[in-house]
Amino acid sequence: MPDLNIADANFLKRLLLQSELDPTGRVAVHSPYDGTALATVMTGGSEHVEDALAAAHKLHKRRADWLSIPERVAVLHRLATLMEGQREELALLATSEGGKPLQDSRVEVTRAIDGIHLCVEELRANRGTVIPLGSTTATQNRSAYTQKEPIGVVVAVSAFNHPLNLIVHQVAPAIAAGCPVIVKPAGDTPLSCLNFVQLVHDAGLPPAWCQAIVTDSNATAELLVTDSRVAFFSFIGSSKIGWMLRSKLAPGTRCALEHGGVAPAIILDDFAFDAAIATITKGGFYHAGQVCVSVQRVFAPVAKARQCADALASSASQLRVGDPVDESTEVGPLIRSAEIDRIDAWVNEAIAQGGELICGGKRLDNNCYTPTVILNPPEDAKLSRLEVFGPVVCVYPYDDVATAIAQANDLPTAFQAAVFGNDFDQLMDVSQQLDASAVMINDHTAFRDDVMPFAGLRESGLGTGGIPYTLEDMQIEKMTVLPARRSNERHARRHCRQRVRRHVNWQCMRRLARSSRTE
Repeated sequence: MPDLNIADANFLKRLLLQSELDPTGRVAVHSPYDGTALATVMTGGSEHVEDALAAAHKLHKRRADWLSIPERVAVLHRLATLMEGQREELALLATSEGGKPLQDSRVEVTRAIDGIHLCVEELRANRGTVIPLGSTTATQNRSAYTQKEPIGVVVAVSAFNHPLNLIVHQVAPAIAAGCPVIVKPAGDTPLSCLNFVQLVHDAGLPPAWCQAIVTDSNATAELLVTDSRVAFFSFIGSSKIGWMLRSKLAPGTRCALEHGGVAPAIILDDFAFDAAIATITKGGFYHAGQVCVSVQRVFAPVAKARQCADALASSASQLRVGDPVDESTEVGPLIRSAEIDRIDAWVNEAIAQGGELICGGKRLDNNCYTPTVILNPPEDAKLSRLEVFGPVVCVYPYDDVATAIAQANDLPTAFQAAVFGNDFDQLMDVSQQLDASAVMINDHTAFRDDVMPFAGLRESGLGTGGIPYTLEDMQIEKMTVLPARRSNERHARRHCRQRVRRHVNWQCMRRLARSSRTE
């Protein structure tokens, strides 16, 4: 791996809080594939959290210290340029700590750079509105307009599966909005975040405007998130932790939560399922299924379900599993060995309860698991109801489309879904009936562009992600109400007449005084 000096304590100090306090501890970062030690990162305790919050809060409260829009645009432009010059290093770092195949990490880096440019575009298009007044007696002599202002201190807690692009989605909009931001990366993948924050500083943003901390405990992270000085909390991770943290936020703290789902894809009877196999394979096994909108449940007509499962298994079995740094690898490791244990237990449970293993279901070395296809596991199996976050896709036969839709919707989670078919009217009908924030037509559930809204429903999240929507969330819209121009003009004329009268009276008094002195 290229030498990024990430093991240099002095470098890491610059990436942390600029605090004079010593770190409370250290955590080793390892490759999830072979356990190679990548770096030792210093952690911060409650004192570091206080330093970070105090510095960020002070910046926001002193309006004279706010960064102008041209200053923010310049920082973001320089940041994108710096990232362009380090494309391969950024991809290799993300792959080394997160296990995503290098070919996919390169795509992630491209998305991250595009996201920085998108922040600039959205910032330049960011505008307030004119409020129509005058329709009532109370407002007939008034006008009003709004302007966007930074909401305040942003705290972002991120996930491991896209260690660079998720950070960009949470941090870059905060910079664009003019908010001081403190980011806590996932403990498994802090290096991409720390390196990114250093690039932000190198791009000219003063360090207190963008701070990173790897907390020494969950309790310390909770102190950071729940502090009353936090104006906006951005969370990407498990629903259990996300909803718990939301319940503890200080009054007035706004938040956005991005959790996971158990994404369904329905293949309609008129569709040649062979045409969907390659797409579903990509959507189900990309990054070993460690994506919140991975295809997990495929519903196929009962007469075609086995053929569909066999074709999907044939496609999945051809995927190359192994070292994520290898150019040819298509499926890398799980993030940690405990996830292998959990996934294998869920697969065995589904088989024991009547599901048919079509392919996979085997542990491999180096935290890898074979891409797995299971036909018709029971509806109450964990694989049918919970997010597997692993390389497992289940195929379910259905007798009629209404049954498939009911099964697809019968979970407390809802995120993105897909439907494959040829009849436009039927596609639109199924799309409208699916409980999802987005429905992909003849494409897999994991499709995403960073300009699109990205929102989990019910237990899957709160608020809407996507850079334009996150930027909007990190601002307030302040209104100014003015007296009408006509009223101003009348007031000005009245004021002018009063001044003229005073001036005339004063001149008359002077003449009278001169006359009296002459006499």
